Amino acid sequence: MPNRFNSPTQALGAAAGTLPTRAGVGLKPAHYQEILATQPNIGFFEVHAENYMVPGGPFHHYLTRIRERYALSIHGVGLSIGADASLDVEHLDALAALLARYQPQSFSEHLAWSTHGPAFLNDLLPMPYNTATLQRVCDHIDQVQSHLGRRMLLENPATYVEFAASTWDEGTFLTEVVRRTGCGLLLDVNNVHVSSVNHGRDAQATIRSMPLAQVGEIHLAGFAQAQDGNGDLLLIDSHDTPVAQAVWELYAFTLGLTGPVATLLERDNDVPAWPVLLAEVGVADRQLWELHQRDERPARVLDASQQIQDVSTRAHEVAA
Repeated sequence: MPNRFNSPTQALGAAAGTLPTRAGVGLKPAHYQEILATQPNIGFFEVHAENYMVPGGPFHHYLTRIRERYALSIHGVGLSIGADASLDVEHLDALAALLARYQPQSFSEHLAWSTHGPAFLNDLLPMPYNTATLQRVCDHIDQVQSHLGRRMLLENPATYVEFAASTWDEGTFLTEVVRRTGCGLLLDVNNVHVSSVNHGRDAQATIRSMPLAQVGEIHLAGFAQAQDGNGDLLLIDSHDTPVAQAVWELYAFTLGLTGPVATLLERDNDVPAWPVLLAEVGVADRQLWELHQRDERPARVLDASQQIQDVSTRAHEVAA
C-alpha cells in the first residue's frame, strides 16, 4: 500500500540513495540562474556526465549550488558499453571522480557503442542481440560497477535498423543482462515507441517483455518524423519536441505495470523557456501523484499536449 501524502508537491517515496518518485528534468545551462532564483518544486535534475568532466568552471559552479537543493541523476553518453573493445579506464576514472564529487542518487548509461579503434563516434549505435554481445555487455557492466563501486542503470536504445545476427529480442536480452550483472534498467519509454514504430512491433508487448521489477528510472522525450529509403515512416529520437501523446499513453501503460517510478523529461535540442519545460514535467508529476492516490493501476492518461500548449502560449504572451 503506497504511503499517503498531503499534496503532489511532496517527494513521493524518496529514500536515501534513490531518486524521489517524482518527475525531473535534464539540467540545461540556459536555466541555471532561473532555477536558483525561483527554486522550483521539482523531483530531481539530470546531467550528462561528459559535460562535467573538467575540474572547474561555470558548469560546476551552478551544479554545485543546485545539487545542494535537489536530488541528482548523472547520465553517461560516452562509455560505449557495447563496443567490441575494452572500456576506456581514463573515462571510468573521470566518471568515478564526478560521482564522488556530487554523490548522485542515480548513475546510468546506454546499451550502445560509440567507439571503433581510436575513433570516437558522436552517436549511440545499436548492436546485434546475441550471445557474444551479451557476454561483452555483461563483462563491461561488471567492470563499470566494480570501478565505480555502485549499481548502474542501463538504458534501452532507440534503434533504426535491426540485425540478422540477433538471436534474442530486446526485452529478453535486457532481462538477461540485468540478471547476470545485477544492474538496473533505465526504461526509456520514448525509445520503446520509436523503435516499435520503426520495426513494426507492438510497443506494449515490448514494455511487458522488459525486466520491469528492476526499473530505477524512466525517460520521456520527443521525437522527429522522417522517411526511410523506401518512403516508410521513420521516427528519430531527437529530443527537440514536447513528448507526443502516444508516448504519454505508453507511459501511463508502463506505470500501470511498474507502479510509480522516478521519471525524467529529456529536452536536449530546441530547448524551450523554463516555464514551458516545467509545465511538461508537471504532467508526469501529476500522473505519478494520481497513481499514488488511487492505489490502483493503470494511471489515467492526461491530455498532455493541450496542457503544454496552454503553458507555452502563456509564456510567449509574457515574453511579448
